[in-house]
Parts: sequence; structure tokens; C-alpha cells
Amino acid sequence: MLRVGTMPRMHRALAVAFTALVGGAMAAGPAAAGSATSDFTVTASVADNCTISTAAIAFGAYDPVVTNLTAPKDGTGSVTITCTQGAVATIGLNAGLNGGSAVGTTRAMKSGSDQLNYEIYQETGHSTVWGNSGAALLSPVAAPSTAPRTYTTFGRIPGAQVTVPAGATYTDTVTATVNF
Repeated sequence: MLRVGTMPRMHRALAVAFTALVGGAMAAGPAAAGSATSDFTVTASVADNCTISTAAIAFGAYDPVVTNLTAPKDGTGSVTITCTQGAVATIGLNAGLNGGSAVGTTRAMKSGSDQLNYEIYQETGHSTVWGNSGAALLSPVAAPSTAPRTYTTFGRIPGAQVTVPAGATYTDTVTATVNF
């Protein structure tokens, strides 16, 4: 055993450190004689999920006297969905705030009590109304990736709406919904 009190100061510090080191190693106990292992499972699940955003249909000026007396006024917007890869989704558009009040269409833009009838279609041929149920829902293929997918909304104001007053801005709000 070292006698610390009889050593020079520097040697005393080294002796204390050495004693602590040896004492710590002895306190740790003997080296392990064996070992055992166990495996565990790590799991996660990925849920279907989608987000939706839209771009407005801005028809611009409607001319019921000359240009749109017999011809419709067309405009486009878009609906963009981003879904989990493999998610199957449908996209619906409701009838808008003024839906059901239009004659010959399901939608109408209003300015006060005046209305301008219009419709939104799924394709450029304007034959399939884009609605909120059944065949009127847009049913894209399952998401091939998580990349955004954009679908054009084809709006059309029928021609010959001659009873709409000028100088007003006609508006409607349509809600787009992605179901997954």
C-alpha cells in the first residue's frame, strides 16, 4: 500500500489518481462470463391520406348581346390532390352557394338577386357535370406516388342569358372535397 503523506506533492496526486483508478476497476466486478440476446420487432403502418387545393375559374367578361348571345363562355380552373402512394380517392364538387337555383344548370353565380347560370364539367367536351356523388364524382386512378396530381375544372356559362344586368360582378363559391 502506498503511503501518500510521505511523497512529494506531484507524486501524491498521481498516487491518489492511481488508487482511484484501481479501486474503481475493482468495484466494477469481474469480467462477464457470458452474454444473451433477444430480438424484437419494429412496426409501423402508413395510413391513406390526401390533401386538396384549388385554383379559381375566372370567366372574365360575359357579353350577352354579341359574343355570348349564341355561344357559351368557357373558363378553366383546377383541383390538385396529393395522396399517400396507393391511396384510392374521389373528388367531388358541390353545387356551390347558389346551387339548385339555376335553370338548366345546377350552379349559378349571383350579384344581389340577379344570377348568371354556369356549370363545371370533368372534361373539355362539357358532357359530364362534375358533382358531389355517384357518376358525377371524378375518380382518378390510385396515387402512383405522393406527387401532386392536378385536374382541370372546365367551367361554362351558357349563351343567351340576356336578362343579366351589366356592371355587376357575379360570384359563387364551390367546395371541392377529396374522399379517400
